[in-house]
Amino acid sequence: MNKEEKLTTDFRNLFDKLVWLNKHKMEAILAGYKSSEVHCIEAIEKNTEPNVTKLAESLYMTRGAISKLTKRMIQKKLIESYQNQTNKKEIYFRLTTQGKKVYHTHEELHKEFQERDQVVFEQITDEQFDSMLRFIEKYSDHLDTEIKKQGLTLH
Repeated sequence: MNKEEKLTTDFRNLFDKLVWLNKHKMEAILAGYKSSEVHCIEAIEKNTEPNVTKLAESLYMTRGAISKLTKRMIQKKLIESYQNQTNKKEIYFRLTTQGKKVYHTHEELHKEFQERDQVVFEQITDEQFDSMLRFIEKYSDHLDTEIKKQGLTLH
């Protein structure tokens, strides 16, 4: 296995371990909510004027999938839709009180997981962090270019 293969395999394994380790507590505390719903709640909270297109882009899903997801979330009273006074054509989403509770619970769980893993991050120097962040940014930019090159869109 060459360095590139090892790096991508190790990234995938690291991510899979992290998801597996966090999954059980997330599912127990956020029972009744699908992962896609929780991530959509997070995207709605963190985006300015979130609409179907913005959510599709930030969640790497199709607009059709986001439409189905948001309809289900409206029925569950996690989000509500609204129209902006300046743009009556576009539909935006915001969290309901219940959606905000789910968002804050999810954020607290992430803080807890981050505190659990802090022991590792305390050992990393600023230079190591900067180097890793530069690599991730370069790789992400490359993947964005490849997505565009292949004509793949989320719209």
